[in-house]
Amino acid sequence: MPQRELLALRQEIQSLRQRNAQLESRLRHHEDHDPSIYRFLFDTMDEGFCVIEFFDGPHGPLSDYVHVLANAAYTKHAGIPNVVGQKLREMVPDEADDWVARYGAVLRTGEPLQFEQELVATGRVLSVTTFRVEPAERRQVAVLFTDVTERRKAELALQRLNGELEQRVSAALAERRLFAELVEHSLLNVHVVDTQLRWLAVNRQAKHDFHALYGHTPEVGEDLPAILASHPADYDLIMPMWQRALAGERFTEIGTFGPRHYELRFNALRDHDGSVQGAYLFAYDITDRVQEQRRLADAEQALRQAQKMEAVGQLSGGIAHDFNNLLGGIINAQELMLQRLSQQRYAELEPLLALSSGSAQKASALVHRLLAFSRQQTLQPRSTDVAALVHGMEELVRRTIGPSITWHSRFVAELWPTFIDPPQLESALLNLCINARDAMPGGGTIDIKGDNLTLDDEQASALELPAGDYVRLSVSDTGCGMTAPVAARAIDPFFSTKPMGQGTGLGLSMTYGFVRQSGGQLRLISAPDRGTQVELYLPRHPEQPAAATRPAQRKPLKSSYPGGQRIVLVEDQAPLRLVVGEVLEELGYQVEAFANGTAALAHMQQCAQPDLLLSDIGLPDGPNGRQVAERCRQLYPDLKVLFITGYDASAALSDGQLLQGTSVLTKPFELEALAERVRQLLADELP
Repeated sequence: MPQRELLALRQEIQSLRQRNAQLESRLRHHEDHDPSIYRFLFDTMDEGFCVIEFFDGPHGPLSDYVHVLANAAYTKHAGIPNVVGQKLREMVPDEADDWVARYGAVLRTGEPLQFEQELVATGRVLSVTTFRVEPAERRQVAVLFTDVTERRKAELALQRLNGELEQRVSAALAERRLFAELVEHSLLNVHVVDTQLRWLAVNRQAKHDFHALYGHTPEVGEDLPAILASHPADYDLIMPMWQRALAGERFTEIGTFGPRHYELRFNALRDHDGSVQGAYLFAYDITDRVQEQRRLADAEQALRQAQKMEAVGQLSGGIAHDFNNLLGGIINAQELMLQRLSQQRYAELEPLLALSSGSAQKASALVHRLLAFSRQQTLQPRSTDVAALVHGMEELVRRTIGPSITWHSRFVAELWPTFIDPPQLESALLNLCINARDAMPGGGTIDIKGDNLTLDDEQASALELPAGDYVRLSVSDTGCGMTAPVAARAIDPFFSTKPMGQGTGLGLSMTYGFVRQSGGQLRLISAPDRGTQVELYLPRHPEQPAAATRPAQRKPLKSSYPGGQRIVLVEDQAPLRLVVGEVLEELGYQVEAFANGTAALAHMQQCAQPDLLLSDIGLPDGPNGRQVAERCRQLYPDLKVLFITGYDASAALSDGQLLQGTSVLTKPFELEALAERVRQLLADELP
């Protein structure tokens, strides 16, 4: 080879080596000094991403595009796999024009666009943020999206760009800008801090939400603890989480800040050697999800209460029958007492008084039992004696099932305690008995059994329960039974074989839900013409139930009360007003009685402060008892108040609690109990 050509070749080789060295230096400089935060964050984001490139197609200039880049979350959110290299009109030909119009406008104008649109081919509704990839000559548009029908849950992973050395440098620089824009346009909050809790990065959404909460827009380099120091409650909540992340822990927490709820995903920011260089936070606004969960919880509670009230409706016939019997006993005993008085046969009065009083006490217990069962209350599981609970509601069940059905209950000598909510179990048992009654229109037998059993691994696995000790409560009937298809659907919500209007189809479903929430299981055994047996398996609880308090012995009314104090009595029922007034006056109190709240308030405004207001809650024709008490407290803030009510005691609550110096006595009450409660209130002996 000629010397001149050889020299030229050597110079060209040297020039290429120098150019390669420069490119390698630029690449190393980018990889060593260019922050990789945005790429790292982008790789762990939970949103779908792709880059599309327009080209001239058969439908005209820029009428189609191909996917040149997509992350792993694309498939989960969009529902289309292997999208890289696919052309729009080959993927979704029927809806291609609409997508071309959307993204084509972004490509032409350079203006970012946010919108929601259904991808008809997969049935996914996508929330999209899109912007042009500069320069415009690349004909590329970046798309950031989430599947809002699935609550945008996927982790993003972008494919690394490949190419020659010069292409790698150019792609890395473009990639950094692209990732930065993706994080910046994301709808989630992104915070990145160093080991000193100074911001290394914070995206636009995070700045917006932070400013809305604290009136300050965070910037890179600022000190997070210093800014949160003026908000001690949030400081105490959030700073320990950052410290956990800086210690290398990866975790998720739920936090409430102001009116918003966030899912907080913390993780350590690590260097190539694994050492912790800081921490980062992805904060997802889940306020809508929390509110939806609350709405579902409220709906579930409403369904539970509706089912309970349906059971109460089933009770009405039997209760009316028994209540009329009790009233008949009271009325007839009083008629006989009047006759004995006129005949001066005084020695025969005491048995009749006892009969009348006993019937009245039974009627009172019946009403209070019905109120306790039907009222809406917060669920409170506790250690429960199932046998005692069943025996306690036996009378209620007997009234429900009617005289044509025989009831038997059998329990082992000492049934284990279980941890449940007693009113829930009562509701479940009553609904099972109602179902059994309806399956035996011509009469039959209901057997309720309770026993203890220990399930081994095989038995427990068949019931989808952990092995261990359980209480089994079973309700069986001699009714028509169920076919296999009906039995298979029996616990489905709203499934019912009863005629329209005779059942909600919720009883067995809610019983199943209650038992499963209590850690147990429901098993249904049935066959046509062989009856049905429902078994409830409830886990054994180590603690014994609290001992039931014995009813206080009836004491004679005493006249040793201090007396002398003034009492304003408000009661619309004249007989009760007369009796209560006379009893209190015999004890030495000065009683001023009124039939309604309007008259009582008019009197109170013209006289000195009384020592006690004694008022019914359900007053007609004007303010009720609570309103009377509230207005009297405005006049006399330290006035003592005793409510008497025929409703549940919760009727006296204001915002869920009793006011200081206030007590409640439910009707009917013994006169001694009334006198003692008045004495305790006036003597400040009540807690």
